[in-house]
Amino acid sequence: MNHRSVAAGRDLPAGWALSRAGIFLTQPINLIFLGVAGIIAFLSLYPTFFLIYGSLTDAPLGVPGHFTLNNYIRAYSDPETYRLIVTSFVFGLGASGLSVVLALTLAWITIRTNAPFSRLFELTAIVPNIMPPILIAISWVLLLNPNNGLINASLVKLFGWQQGPFNIYSLPGLIFVEGLILTPLAFLIIAAALKSMDPALEESAKTLGSSEFGVARRITLPLMRPAILAAGTLNFVRAVESFDTPAIIALPARIEVFTTKIWREALGSFPTNHNLAATYGVGILVIALLFVYLYRRFTSQIESFSTVTGKGFRPHQIDLGPWKYSASLVALLLLILMVVLPFLVLLLVALLPYYHVPTWQTWQNLTLDNFRYIWDTSRVHRAFANSLFLALVGASVCMLLAALTSYITVRTKIAARGLLEGLVFIPWAFPGTALALGLLWAYVDFPIPVYATIWIIMIAYVTRFLPYGLRAVSSTIIQIHKELEEASVACGAGFFATFRRILIPMMRPGVMAGWIILATIFMREFSATLFLYSPSAEPLGPLLYFLYLDGMRGRVAAIGLVISVISILLIAVAQRFSRWEKS
Repeated sequence: MNHRSVAAGRDLPAGWALSRAGIFLTQPINLIFLGVAGIIAFLSLYPTFFLIYGSLTDAPLGVPGHFTLNNYIRAYSDPETYRLIVTSFVFGLGASGLSVVLALTLAWITIRTNAPFSRLFELTAIVPNIMPPILIAISWVLLLNPNNGLINASLVKLFGWQQGPFNIYSLPGLIFVEGLILTPLAFLIIAAALKSMDPALEESAKTLGSSEFGVARRITLPLMRPAILAAGTLNFVRAVESFDTPAIIALPARIEVFTTKIWREALGSFPTNHNLAATYGVGILVIALLFVYLYRRFTSQIESFSTVTGKGFRPHQIDLGPWKYSASLVALLLLILMVVLPFLVLLLVALLPYYHVPTWQTWQNLTLDNFRYIWDTSRVHRAFANSLFLALVGASVCMLLAALTSYITVRTKIAARGLLEGLVFIPWAFPGTALALGLLWAYVDFPIPVYATIWIIMIAYVTRFLPYGLRAVSSTIIQIHKELEEASVACGAGFFATFRRILIPMMRPGVMAGWIILATIFMREFSATLFLYSPSAEPLGPLLYFLYLDGMRGRVAAIGLVISVISILLIAVAQRFSRWEKS
């Protein structure tokens, strides 16, 4: 009797655990959690593991090898590596610092002053997001090339100088262009913080006798510090991991940063050395993870510095008096640098029969031949079809995964949902070049043949940009009151019916906004694509780059303008959809 009781006591924990597991699996949301967690874990950890594996093996890509540390010894015993690290940090700090200064100036003028046309400036500040970064870099090369850049050539002709004063093929030129590209992202972060500040603190300081400058120094800037640090940290990561601008400016100038070094080892040398490229990829991934962690710390501080209450208010506006027109002029100058000049130079080059400095006779020779090239060339058609497929299907898959992930992390109390947030955190920090190398190692011998197909590019896009969709959906689902779900369940609807009939319609604006963001990003993505594409699966990014290397600048400009028009149409559809939702 006693022996049976002891045996029964020993069997109880196992049976109890099985019972709890059975109850857990009977809940649909738990099954969805396991499925979503498995997919995100696979997308995040699988290429990460193989990136590290590639750096620790002595065999080429796709060949079994042996464990070795020689790749790290070779990489980090080379004095050139430390110059590369210093150059990368100078580039990242310079570009992020410039972007924050420009964004803070533009945000302050458009939001906190009475400068004329401030609403228009605020709207157009985000327009550069529709233009591929590689095209912005190309446009500034066309403007500031030391030999025949349009600005340099115009200044030489105007003042009779021997040579132009600007040289885009330099580290300052690289920092300048990347800073302009990153400014819209910094503007969105800083402008949001400026709009959310309660003016009562500033008005109290003014009542006590502080000047506008004193209020800005003692009240506004301290409250803005977390947002400024967050924007600077995030843009530092984006600059260090960027390959668009370095591919156009740094490679011809022989300026070595992390991404150009990875490109040289993986693609730009013969024989290629994917092992060494993976070693540098691990290095840039570690740096990116560290600074994205700092970014998350700063954004959490933004919430603790929040001064928004339930009381309605408008941000405190400064009356600039007669200086308000000067402020508008400064904002206009920034937008000319960010939007107008790149667009106009691309339009001009697209209409020229060949690239040259315009003269009065140029206007008689304008042609649409570069646009006819788009219409007549099958390679361009395939590239547009591939990019549109990646944009439409990839963005849809990404947003579906983001919507499920957001629901689990925001709405449920599953104990392991924090792990899901951590898994999403990894791709956010994954530089495009490092992710591409990890995917090359991961899928070269994968049972399902995705290597050298368009599917490996889609996997890269969904993996890397899932956090962008997640943020768009999470901000929407937080605003949906849980009583709506509870009412649906009380009426007898199950989880799937509630999710389909209640949550999806309510989440539609956030899902649509995230989808548009992802679709425009997928249309212009370049860094990871260059490493993963094949001739049969060539999107627009590699096509633009190789046409540019072949000197076909007019065709590059024409294709870039068409890409921008498609992006504008997508955004216009989203805006119309949003208005329809509100009505």
